Amino acid sequence: MVSPYVPAQDFINAYASFLQRQGKLELPGYVDIVKTSAGNEMPPQDAEGWFYKRAASVARHIYLRKQVGVGKLNKLYGNAKNRGFRPQKHVDASGSINRRVLQALEKIGVVEISAKGGRKISKNGQRDLDRIAAQTLEEEDDE
Repeated sequence: MVSPYVPAQDFINAYASFLQRQGKLELPGYVDIVKTSAGNEMPPQDAEGWFYKRAASVARHIYLRKQVGVGKLNKLYGNAKNRGFRPQKHVDASGSINRRVLQALEKIGVVEISAKGGRKISKNGQRDLDRIAAQTLEEEDDE
């Protein structure tokens, strides 16, 4: 199990680099120009790497919960919109991006469709996440 003792950022970076090295994750064509939320002013600066990090973060989020749908991910990755002198308000993230991330993870067998709705982690995905978490914890203990 992805332990709470493994720092989230270290795990996400390790799993994102694993997904990038594996080369099986299908990237949408608009990765280099799209904004990730209506609340953002600019697209991510890391042209391709942000999609792998989002996929790793989504996989970790689903792993720590039973099942997650696109709507919950939109709320999670949303942020405050700068509305000038008016108070900021929460704006959900792009559903298209989160849907594409889930579809890509489903295609490589990390997540599967849950009977109750949303997606849940698959057996292969659980094995991969456990292995990456153990490696990350070992590297942290060595330091």
